Amino acid sequence: MLLHKNHTVLFDLDGTIVRSRDGIVESIYAVLRDLGHEPDMSVDLTWVVGPPLEELIAHILAHYGDDRVQEAMALYRKHYESEGMHKSPVFEHMRNVIETLSAEGVRLFVATSKPRHLARKILHLRNLVQYFDGLSGARADDSGAEKPELIAAVLREHDIRREDALMIGDRRFDISGAHANHVRALGVLWGYGTREELTQAGADALVSQPSELLDAIRQQFAAAEAHPHA
Repeated sequence: MLLHKNHTVLFDLDGTIVRSRDGIVESIYAVLRDLGHEPDMSVDLTWVVGPPLEELIAHILAHYGDDRVQEAMALYRKHYESEGMHKSPVFEHMRNVIETLSAEGVRLFVATSKPRHLARKILHLRNLVQYFDGLSGARADDSGAEKPELIAAVLREHDIRREDALMIGDRRFDISGAHANHVRALGVLWGYGTREELTQAGADALVSQPSELLDAIRQQFAAAEAHPHA
């Protein structure tokens, strides 16, 4: 089907548009060293991409018997902004997806648990910011990072009907956040969530590769028009 200006696509950022794991994990290791810990390399930190920062920092520090969450968050922001965020290349084919949707007149937004100013910097670094009509993210202190509220803000502030919107993300937070707003959600498998996680969250469909994403988006909007109240 042909997409048009009434269609709106909301993208998660980390693990959906950009491969950000390395920069995030390296920043966490730097924080642990700053706090006097030797990072446990046997612990898989892939899961840290997606959850709100305070939640994941508290969980990681608990492994080291440390509860200095606020201090760790401040250290993380310093390391991530100076180095980590620069290690966030765009996934192959995602630039083409974004450019194609924009050229067809689709309204594009980012809804991310990352602080808004950092997300905007990453989009600038990757020369993508001009394709997006808006960006919904956490505040500078990492508060306001819950996906249901971030997605609701985009819908409300830009007068978007839920049936005209589609959320795309790699973690359960993206799927549940969309469904909390009665918006369809595509789960993508090239990021940091598992097929099981996305399926259990109730993703409306799963996409294996960025090269398959445009077709999946068209199918979701066609399904929404065929079954407007589904």
